[in-house]
Amino acid sequence: MPDPHPADLVTIERDGTTAVVTMNRPERRNALSASMATALVDAFTELHRDRGTRVVVLTGAGPGFCAGADLSGDHDPAPDSEGRGPVGAVYRTQEHLQRAVLAVHECDKPVVAAVHGAAVGGGLALALASDLRVATADARFGAVFHNIGLSACDVGVSYFLPRLVGPGAASELMLTGRIFDGAEADRLGMVNRLVTDGDPIGPARELAERIAVNSEYGVWMTKRGMWLGLDSPSLRHAIELENRTQVLGTFTGNTAVGMAAFMQKRPPEWRPM
Repeated sequence: MPDPHPADLVTIERDGTTAVVTMNRPERRNALSASMATALVDAFTELHRDRGTRVVVLTGAGPGFCAGADLSGDHDPAPDSEGRGPVGAVYRTQEHLQRAVLAVHECDKPVVAAVHGAAVGGGLALALASDLRVATADARFGAVFHNIGLSACDVGVSYFLPRLVGPGAASELMLTGRIFDGAEADRLGMVNRLVTDGDPIGPARELAERIAVNSEYGVWMTKRGMWLGLDSPSLRHAIELENRTQVLGTFTGNTAVGMAAFMQKRPPEWRPM
């Protein structure tokens, strides 16, 4: 059956400063159709601009996080893909799926992936594109693009995975395409919190709340600065960016707010950015 309207495929639940984005296609284990990708882009674009949201939790409804690209064959074309030749149609589809990964990663708000069940293929990419990951011990990860005769280097996995687990471990996981569980992901350093019993949403919310108590500017620039620093060509480039970020931050007035709160032994009342 065709998907429902894209707005029904992803839900947003706001709770204070945390928004929970749920991929809502449980009957397909939240497989990434073109419509699902559109809904994810729309949701993260909305939250990117929402001043009331400080942190986003990304999860999946039903038995798993996301089972990767939809291979059902249902007619659900990506924008601007119809009427093209084979290369054009597939390329436009590939670009469309990649936009969902970029929307997660480039959201100004830190994103915490709460992973249970399968997070394979494009689902692995969405988890890796998030800033932090909370996973159940029996969650299943895998760069399984080999299963359809393609490279394991897809929708950002070749960028994120080596940076999180190191090139040696990433090479083995990507070349074999094997499934690895949440416990192994935790040992590799890919997971920030391992949930041995129960739902990952609660611990993911707790992590989100610990982030949200910090200043809006501080969290925003920490997310941007860390990823820019990771790609920086040298230590001096990274430090120059840090210097400008810190100087700019003093003009928010929150340096004085933080210092006063520290001296008075109370939580700071941050000024809006």
